[in-house]
Amino acid sequence: MTAHLINTVPHTLEPTDHPYMTGAWTPNFDEYDAHDMEVIGEIPKDIDGVYVRNTENPIHKPIGTYHPFDGDGMIHIMSFRDGKAFYRNRFVRTKAFEEEMKEGGAIWAGIAENPKKSKREGWGAQGRLKDSSSTDVVVHAGRVLSTFYQCGDGYRLDPYTLDQSGPESWVPSDYGISAHPKVDERTGELMFFNYSKEAPYMHYGVVDKDNQLTHYVPIELPGPRLPHDMAYTENYSILADLPLFWDPDALAKGFHASRFFRDLPTRFAIIPRHGQPEDIKWFEADPTYVLHWMNAYEEGDEIILDGYFQEEPQPQPLEHMHPELGQMMAFLDEHSFRPKLHRWRFNLKTGETKEEHLDDRILEFGSFNQDIGGTKGRYLYSTTTKPGWFLFDGVVKHDFETGQSQSVSFGDNRFGSEAPFAPRQNAQDEDDGYLVSFITDMNENRSECVLIDAKNIEDGPVCRIILPRRISSGTHATWADGPRLRETQSRLGITAGEMAA
Repeated sequence: MTAHLINTVPHTLEPTDHPYMTGAWTPNFDEYDAHDMEVIGEIPKDIDGVYVRNTENPIHKPIGTYHPFDGDGMIHIMSFRDGKAFYRNRFVRTKAFEEEMKEGGAIWAGIAENPKKSKREGWGAQGRLKDSSSTDVVVHAGRVLSTFYQCGDGYRLDPYTLDQSGPESWVPSDYGISAHPKVDERTGELMFFNYSKEAPYMHYGVVDKDNQLTHYVPIELPGPRLPHDMAYTENYSILADLPLFWDPDALAKGFHASRFFRDLPTRFAIIPRHGQPEDIKWFEADPTYVLHWMNAYEEGDEIILDGYFQEEPQPQPLEHMHPELGQMMAFLDEHSFRPKLHRWRFNLKTGETKEEHLDDRILEFGSFNQDIGGTKGRYLYSTTTKPGWFLFDGVVKHDFETGQSQSVSFGDNRFGSEAPFAPRQNAQDEDDGYLVSFITDMNENRSECVLIDAKNIEDGPVCRIILPRRISSGTHATWADGPRLRETQSRLGITAGEMAA
């Protein structure tokens, strides 16, 4: 292995037994470049592109209770070409990151604390939060875009070098951008939303393939809400008004306590991609909360949407813990809030909604071939989790045509991140490619990047690439196709990053 320690970021963390600052979630402070890494198996020569993962990685002693979503953003990449791989990781240098580095400690309290404990005004729909840009990551217009789930600036990095170009200029300065903007690979457009505690409570926008904001409209909601994701089809975007949001009575007293309102329906706003508020068609469905939507598509008069329906959006605290910690652990434990793969059908002519579970297993954090995004697809890849923990331990592949499924485990005490689909070069089928994930191996005290043949996931990894050090467990990730990425960078005059130093 050839590994270069580029930087070690100073930190003020103290020894702790916090479950999301120890074990597989132990933060790291080193930034590396590495190539010629140890490989178990052989890196395929038909994969060309970049796997990008965001990570919550705290560097300062928290103000009060720490929640894993508070951690500072750290981007990890593994780029592939011609049977070779190159690894890099860098912290996202947000405005908040730089301010806390100058301060030498935490300035902002996290989402589990009263925001009044923050020392300064901050960002986000809640207000007085740190924009850590540690939630989601996509690649659009030739660059990485990292985002924060309660709305922040949105930060750009080169997908090969992780050189940083700061906050994105088109992001609305008053509302920011939520995590989970969507990139339509067919058009190059990016669809996004944001939300706040001020009317109209949500906005929706479109950025074109040249990274120009072309559309931005208000979406009126009844009050402050906590949406997390959106979806799109060829012609429409789908936004949600979910019945889990800050309790209005508590909010009036300055407290941000989320509550599930079981008597309210789940509402969907379906808007033409470049439509106006008056073009929205609203639909109602069974009450739930959904963290992540998957693909959506149009079929006749209907729009079909897949996602993960939570059967218990406000679970009871995990037992044998302090109630405050037990409640946080339950909200992070899929086996407590019980997300199930679910399908909604919206009839644009009649206004009727139909819905059904597609699987009774606990599943979430899925991925699919982004080249078919917005159109009808056949395959979906969902993650499974360790009971009681926010730790991914395997993948389930669904074939919607046959109704069959396959599954693969990452192994005992081996925990992965979201596993996006990476098409083979010159792929012939929708599932002709690989699932890519970073694995935190607690048995070997190391981390690795795995490639799994998406046609035969039960066979396990075709190769395992050993990283320079063990990294913290993480969540959201994306795949950027190499030829498409390099063509986009060339078209936009972005200096192409070198895969290896």
